[in-house]
Amino acid sequence: MRTHLPSRKVIAVLTAALLATGMAACGNSDTGGSGSGDDGKITLGFSQVGAESGWRTANTTSIKEAATEAGIDLKFDDAQQKQENQIKAIRNFIQQKVDVIAFSPVVESGWDTVLKEAKDAKIPVILTDRSVDSADKSLYKSFLGSDFVKEGRLAGEWLVEQKKAATGPVNIVELQGTTGSAPANDRKKGFAEAIAANPNLKIIASQSGDFTRAGGKQVMEQFLKANPKIDVLFAHNDDMGLGALEAITAAGKVPGKDITIITVDAVKDGMQALADGKFNFIAECSPLLGPQLMDLVKKVHNGEEVPARIETQETTFTQEQAKEALPNRKY
Repeated sequence: MRTHLPSRKVIAVLTAALLATGMAACGNSDTGGSGSGDDGKITLGFSQVGAESGWRTANTTSIKEAATEAGIDLKFDDAQQKQENQIKAIRNFIQQKVDVIAFSPVVESGWDTVLKEAKDAKIPVILTDRSVDSADKSLYKSFLGSDFVKEGRLAGEWLVEQKKAATGPVNIVELQGTTGSAPANDRKKGFAEAIAANPNLKIIASQSGDFTRAGGKQVMEQFLKANPKIDVLFAHNDDMGLGALEAITAAGKVPGKDITIITVDAVKDGMQALADGKFNFIAECSPLLGPQLMDLVKKVHNGEEVPARIETQETTFTQEQAKEALPNRKY
């Protein structure tokens, strides 16, 4: 009997330990970001593009502050402008069994597989700021963001009006955003459609500056070396335009006078450049999507019907309008 007693004790201890371990493991998987948890909070997994610009920083701040105010448990991920990082983050959110997933896609294509995984897991997805080109619209509940084509069109229409008296060629260079991204594709399209109204307006060079100041400066330096006569710069965001300012000034030209500068976003630094006469026109793209997103998250989580497309309200700014708006600018 003595030879068997220790074995029984060992078995009993091991059984108890295994049960405890199993219970702990279940507890960790349930509370470590799964669903609403015991506190009743909605858990939102959000994957951000990165921190490539002042606009993006303001957008991230808006989302984080709005989540706190709305009582939503936010799991935030920075993709550092890499699609593979975003796909990994979305899969992590699925494994954690969050209630809702939202993200701003780095590029438009290549999302169907991971979005299908979220759909199969019955986790609704919301697109913010940027869209995807998936033919299957059932893979996401709604897209909240700007009309990028409209932004490009507004920029082009302003230029057409400003240059209506031109009798010769007006040479335009274009600083595009991240290659393959929705804002880059759409702003380029809208701008091109608008300036087609005046055959004198010609885009002589167009290249990506990846939405960054450093990229804007580098590409503008190349434009200036390759093209002795540049009349207009259209930058897909303020940060690239601000980088281009450095290159233009270093080349001995006066930004805003020798070269007309049009940008998109209207972040504070861009608005200051506009007020100072270095930029000439900005089409606004508001980053303050946080409150709208949290309202949408709650509705989607509750099973309410939501519009497939929700557009943010925005405007445009001239130099004088920028001076008036700057004192109260939040970003």
